[in-house]
Amino acid sequence: MKTLREYISEAEVKKVAIGHFNVSNIEALHGIYNAAKKLNVPVIIGVSEGEEDFIGRDEVAVLVKMIRERDNYPIFLNADHHYTFESVKSALDTGYDAAIIDAVKLPLAENIILTKKCVDYAKILSQKEGRDILVEAELGFIGQSSKLLDSVPEGVSEATMTKPEDAKTFVEQTGINLLAPSVGNVHGVVKGGNPRLDIERIKEIKNVCGVPLVLHGGSGIADVDFTNAIKAGISIIHINTEIRVAYKEALEKYLKENPNEIAPYKFLKPAVDAIEQVVYNRLKLFNNL
Repeated sequence: MKTLREYISEAEVKKVAIGHFNVSNIEALHGIYNAAKKLNVPVIIGVSEGEEDFIGRDEVAVLVKMIRERDNYPIFLNADHHYTFESVKSALDTGYDAAIIDAVKLPLAENIILTKKCVDYAKILSQKEGRDILVEAELGFIGQSSKLLDSVPEGVSEATMTKPEDAKTFVEQTGINLLAPSVGNVHGVVKGGNPRLDIERIKEIKNVCGVPLVLHGGSGIADVDFTNAIKAGISIIHINTEIRVAYKEALEKYLKENPNEIAPYKFLKPAVDAIEQVVYNRLKLFNNL
């Protein structure tokens, strides 16, 4: 099977994007995988530090690896938004295919040092174990919480968007494999409507930085912006809030209609189906199907 790096390269050539969806339980994993299989496209499973603590670092690594090997299917695991070298190292040691070191709150010089430390470790581990591990970093600020928002997160503005020249320098000094820029995207869904993406900025960053770009905060973004962002150079898109909302609403609806039901496999089934539908629609759009 091709590596995640190779699938990302294919996506760049085809002008499509690989969907990245977060999980914190096995039900969400099933819903995401079911959708990907129907479309026969690669998919990335993400777990943030909080999600990882809940589902279990070892457990989710074993599950994703088992699915990939059992079905010979391109499903990959990413340590999403890990904030320390120790947490990145633990995820990669466990067998994750990729990790995101999120040091945007640090001064730039410290961000570069920490990010490069993670990149260097991933290279050593890749050589030692015969794996192809990818390290991603974020530059600029887009907020930090995957939830419903009353307004754009505090601190997010045009001033915190990624400048192409900064992206170029950051990539050169850290050696990262993937870059997640701030281009009008925000984590979470803004109730009044998410900001529009700066497509020209994406093009400029892609042209100068030389690595695949990742769009975080995909939930709530307009379809036309997704399409244009992919054409401009986005190769991976993160979705989390949308599937959380779908899960919660489907579960609440079922329990309201069936207040005496106590079997988890019955009342969780609509939640899994709801996640599958969201993921299916997003993957279909991202892959131009």
